Amino acid sequence: MKRLNDELTVSPQMPLDAVDDIAGAGFRTIVCNRPDNEDPGQPSFAEVEAKAKSLGLAAVFLPVASGNVSDADADAFAKVLSEAEKPVFAYCRSGTRCTILWSLASAGNLPVEDIVKTAAGAGYDMSPLAPRIAARS
Repeated sequence: MKRLNDELTVSPQMPLDAVDDIAGAGFRTIVCNRPDNEDPGQPSFAEVEAKAKSLGLAAVFLPVASGNVSDADADAFAKVLSEAEKPVFAYCRSGTRCTILWSLASAGNLPVEDIVKTAAGAGYDMSPLAPRIAARS
């Protein structure tokens, strides 16, 4: 788990039983940014959603193809973050897609330098994305 701010933590794919730990850590919403069947053996969103709901968590499916994050995807992520009960736990294969989505969604709300620095602090290099973030500001 990599905390980006008080409201959002990102993560690589987790096993289904990790949903118990996510709930226990106080998260209120899980966002899956991974398409089902992206890799063999990953739990389906339906499985994650059922487990999350059984523990009182909301679950949102916002699949984004790896290496293909669009502005529309970032806008949809921003909407999810604005409406979701916090804190939010978002995951994908490595956490990078979630961080890209957050970075683009944060454009205009945070300085580009702060976005890049926050992502770097969590272990994600968003510096190549800085011009695109700036263009969305």
